[in-house]
Amino acid sequence: MQTTSVVLFATGISLCCAIAPAAAKSKVPVPDHVIIVMEENHSYSEIINNSQAPYINSLASSGALFTNSFAITHPSQPNYLDLFSGSNQGVTDDSCPHTFTTKSEERELLSAGLTFKGYSEGLPAKGSGTCDSGEYARKHVPWTNFVTDPAKNSLPFTSFPSDFSKLPTVSWVIPDLLDDMHDGTIAEGDSWLQNNLSAYVTWAMSNNSLLIVTWDEDDGTENNQVATIFVGPMVVAGQYSEKINHYNVLRTIESMYGLKPLGSAKGVSPITDVWQ
Repeated sequence: MQTTSVVLFATGISLCCAIAPAAAKSKVPVPDHVIIVMEENHSYSEIINNSQAPYINSLASSGALFTNSFAITHPSQPNYLDLFSGSNQGVTDDSCPHTFTTKSEERELLSAGLTFKGYSEGLPAKGSGTCDSGEYARKHVPWTNFVTDPAKNSLPFTSFPSDFSKLPTVSWVIPDLLDDMHDGTIAEGDSWLQNNLSAYVTWAMSNNSLLIVTWDEDDGTENNQVATIFVGPMVVAGQYSEKINHYNVLRTIESMYGLKPLGSAKGVSPITDVWQ
């Protein structure tokens, strides 16, 4: 069975004309791969048009930039759970560890005969349940909390395939606390993305693969507006002004693969206006 993957990215470009391109269609595509990248604790205005994030802004220019995208809450962990399972699972802080028996994006994909893997920078060992290790933080790795999700699918980023055709249907890429902009700078996070995923992005454009880059939340000083970027050959490049949040992104991925909407994703629409 052919696998499919989705990836998420945020980028910066001028906001003068936040109008969806007329060429976009309402049908949701079925990418062969989707990669989701989650960054940390910066608002839309701190990323878009910031000279410290040239690579991210180049992604925004070449893909779909959502100019009205929002996180769900504060702090970090509930937002990761919302995007992964449609619910914060009752978690309202960054505590660790947690154990959930409810369904997740991973479980839905596996049940449909599709594949999932999470790639976390600094994860000390395959399937590790540790809460902290160096700059690795389990609070940013939601699949580790779900007992129905196989530990074998939780991998160090060093296991990210160099042959991108071997990517799973959906994968998450989680940089460590220095490289996701949580403890490090915007420039450091931007460089990490370029150094580690630019080859994938180039490949994706001719291989029906989608990258999604987004942020868990803003820095707590604004209204929780964050940058969200879709990059792939199925995307009509431009700026899109409809209001979306993490639930809409989850619902879009579920719609791509015919999965039942989870939790609060049931109450929102998939993103349908950015596709070729």
